[in-house]
Amino acid sequence: MKLVVRNDDRAVAALTARLIADLLKARPDCVLGLATGRTMERVYDALVEISRAEALDFSGCRTFNLDEYIGLPPGSAHSYRTYMNDRLFSRINIPIGNTMLPDGSATDLAAEAARYEDAIRRAGGIDLQLVGIGETGHIGFNEPLSPFTSRTRDITLAPGTRRQNAALFDDDIDAVPRRALTMGVGTILEARRVVLVATGSAKADILAQAVEGPVTPMVSATALHFHPDSLAIIDEDAARHLKHRDYYDSVFATDPEFAPFRA
Repeated sequence: MKLVVRNDDRAVAALTARLIADLLKARPDCVLGLATGRTMERVYDALVEISRAEALDFSGCRTFNLDEYIGLPPGSAHSYRTYMNDRLFSRINIPIGNTMLPDGSATDLAAEAARYEDAIRRAGGIDLQLVGIGETGHIGFNEPLSPFTSRTRDITLAPGTRRQNAALFDDDIDAVPRRALTMGVGTILEARRVVLVATGSAKADILAQAVEGPVTPMVSATALHFHPDSLAIIDEDAARHLKHRDYYDSVFATDPEFAPFRA
């Protein structure tokens, strides 16, 4: 894993969006793995800004989202489909048919999970997968004890995750679904590159565990240490509990990949 610390959440979003834009320019038919949550909102805003300034063409791109709640009615304002349509898809020139999320309203969840896995395979796999990190250490909705070999499946959300997400449900925790469909840890690890984005002091403890703590299924983000090309982009607040900051800064200062960003 590589780790880059930027000054604030805007700088994190700018760097993340630039990596996506550069991939799209190099491979107009790339497959992007996308994520939701407040951390990603600035990323998508920054990506839209780049798209407009540089006339990015998303028409050949396909996307797969990490997860979706189970049991929300079709068209719910709280669904991740609505989130993605509002935050990104309606603001770029991507055909809506090229954008995929698990169907949380499916009557046969196991069949839907298998269909989603098959769709990713038929697309040729994911080139770059964005992930956030929850306060339980999850990537996607892979809560503690998720096997590192797990595939897309339905899962029960941890109480802490539901409390964390209540802000998106008008602070009503009872409105937050208890279950979700999520890519598995193993599914995420098959992406050619995984980029973890984390900002804010609330993520500092769990981020330090994910980066420097023992690898354990209690913190599914630690599985990224098994990935040959994983990158964490975080801000100063999220980095405050890291013990080896001097080394991470030296990597950013010398790694050729980051030369364009060392202004």
